[in-house]
Amino acid sequence: MGYVMNSFNSPKITDPYLLKAIDLHKSYKIFSQTLHVLSGANLELKTGEMLGIIGASGVGKSTLLHVLGGLDRPEKGEILFRGDNICSKGSAYLEKFRNQKVGFVFQFFNLLSDFSALENAMFPALIARVNKIEAREQAEQILIQVGLKDRLHHKPGELSGGESQRVAIARAFMNKPDLLLADEPTGNLDQKASDSLIELIQLLNHKFQQTVVIVTHSQRIASKMNRVMELVGGELISVEKRAII
Repeated sequence: MGYVMNSFNSPKITDPYLLKAIDLHKSYKIFSQTLHVLSGANLELKTGEMLGIIGASGVGKSTLLHVLGGLDRPEKGEILFRGDNICSKGSAYLEKFRNQKVGFVFQFFNLLSDFSALENAMFPALIARVNKIEAREQAEQILIQVGLKDRLHHKPGELSGGESQRVAIARAFMNKPDLLLADEPTGNLDQKASDSLIELIQLLNHKFQQTVVIVTHSQRIASKMNRVMELVGGELISVEKRAII
């Protein structure tokens, strides 16, 4: 932990961690039984790092991502985002937090079928009340950056799976969020398209210094991240990359 001097020459502690998840618990009722998905999960994310999270199907990887991104609340525990506990905040705060601080990428793209790639990418900026002309210009720029210069006005049904996921990534990066959460982003893509997509996320991570968390069933994809953790028994454990390559 480092120190910087302010104008009054008094030290101010600077925390290198963007997000800290502390003792997270989350369960679901299934008929008469309780399924404990998170049972004391802990996580620390440094600004700009890329983390891969692996785990067996059904262990709760998506639930973890939803909790970290403010889409769902834990039953117990804290999520400190730049030191602020988002679990104690109301719905209005969380809506703004999700729109401006977090970008989401889902396995099934979640694009609006009646709108073009450009219009889909614009939505986060419009929700944040950015001027429509400015939002359009920003969306065009990031779609060009993700390699879709010639597909701006195509609707999702006219795009390949890889192209649709690139639109989803452009949308996630629109408001320049601090944190990108990707849930099985390569799950519907072949290996070539998967590798291309991960290279794109790495490029954008390097350019914008966003912190990235990718949940994946693919150990090969996870090994491309800076760090790998596994969700086991409701807890996160560190994994040596050389053990999964």
